[in-house]
Amino acid sequence: MQGRRSPHLDWEGSFNARDLGGLPTGDGGRTRWGAAVRADSLDALTERGWEEACGHGIRTVIDLRNEDEWSADVSARPASITTLRMPLDEIEDREFWGGEWETGPQFGTPLYYGPHLRRFPATSAAVVAAIANAEPGGVVFHCAGGQDRSGQVAMLVLALAGVDPEDIAEDYLLSRERLPARHAARGEDDQGPILDAFLRERGTSAGQVIVETLAALDVEEVLMDGGLSGSDIRKLRARMLDP
Repeated sequence: MQGRRSPHLDWEGSFNARDLGGLPTGDGGRTRWGAAVRADSLDALTERGWEEACGHGIRTVIDLRNEDEWSADVSARPASITTLRMPLDEIEDREFWGGEWETGPQFGTPLYYGPHLRRFPATSAAVVAAIANAEPGGVVFHCAGGQDRSGQVAMLVLALAGVDPEDIAEDYLLSRERLPARHAARGEDDQGPILDAFLRERGTSAGQVIVETLAALDVEEVLMDGGLSGSDIRKLRARMLDP
């Protein structure tokens, strides 16, 4: 993505926030800066961190985490922020999660995106609709680390905006630059090398999985089957794309 300025946002208390602006689209356009941000958990944002988020234009926060992952904010969330809690996993579906996806490192990779979208199209469609119909201003959607649940939503939003699969995959991989510091701050081992090795053993990579997932899916059709409307898609594109 030559010519794109750094999308990383150094909000105090967050490690993996980045703007989805500046990405090229297939028709020669670009995604708009300030429209949508993907991030890790915002619970730890300091007062300064929230000021930085608001200064970036953020007005809506969409929390993709499960209820058992929620925790109290370190600093008061500004009154100007609307927060929507929209758990993406559908973790109560034990038939889906109780087998292949709940154990092992595969849940930390895009391998589950296609199966999840086919199983729960309405869940992803609802999140995309919430982004499309959010009040004026920027939208940040986040999970815990800002990589995979946020990555799934980013993949869908960017695909609907017309960004090429290779550029969507490249954006996904930017999290690998930021997550080591998050792991270190939490006293955890860096999971990146473990996940990369897991995928290499299967003859693939995170970026390749995203490209192949998008090749196998008609994103617009899947999400419309889940309840996303044509109006939602038009609003999303109006939000995401430079005029």
